[in-house]
Amino acid sequence: PSVWAIEVHLEDCADCRARLAGSTTAETRALIERVAMSLDQEIAATPAPAGRSRSWSVLRHRWLVGTLSPWLAMTAAVLACAALLTSLRSGLPALVLLIAPLAPLPGVAVAWHRRADPAWELIAATPASGLTTLLRRTAAVLAFVIPALAVVGAGTGVSLALMLLPCLAFTAATLLLGTLVGVRRAAIGLIAIWALVVIAPSLAAARIPVVLQADSVGVWALATVLLTIMALFRVDGLRRLSHHD
Repeated sequence: PSVWAIEVHLEDCADCRARLAGSTTAETRALIERVAMSLDQEIAATPAPAGRSRSWSVLRHRWLVGTLSPWLAMTAAVLACAALLTSLRSGLPALVLLIAPLAPLPGVAVAWHRRADPAWELIAATPASGLTTLLRRTAAVLAFVIPALAVVGAGTGVSLALMLLPCLAFTAATLLLGTLVGVRRAAIGLIAIWALVVIAPSLAAARIPVVLQADSVGVWALATVLLTIMALFRVDGLRRLSHHD
């Protein structure tokens, strides 16, 4: 942000531009001229790019990243398998309900990570790095996961509120913890804790845990609100996500 502010100031201040130009050496100016001439020649020799839809380009670069696709496909496949097993094995607890809180976390984990984003170096050097990119891609993940949960919930008869509220609460918790340890580590940690503390005992006992009973809806709603507010108070940590991930 500091470098961005300086660049914006230089665009409007001729005096500062003159002072900056006066502080350069002759070798530096010669190097800049050679680079400019080389770029002009390359641009002139390169054919014009084919036109493309600007709206789709903005959507793809700002809200989506190609590496999210396999994770979202995996999430849909896991939810479909959980719904199928629930319908085939009546003795099992609702698997869809058990894994619903974790559904968005794989996508959120790779939404802002140096190993998952091929344009990491370019985006991390811009003022929109971290906070803006992560929130946009998290919204894209939720826009996919929430309808998927609604469809699966309608097909299995599971309460939609008990699926969506824990899902949103875990997403907010991932963003909050991500300001401290990185989004990827936060998502992996929450998945592991939920699997060990809730999913495994529920499958062993063949019953829905207390935290996912019908009377826990209010608690999940309160947790979602509180975690979201806490994440907003940690907004400065979100802006420095490039240091964690």
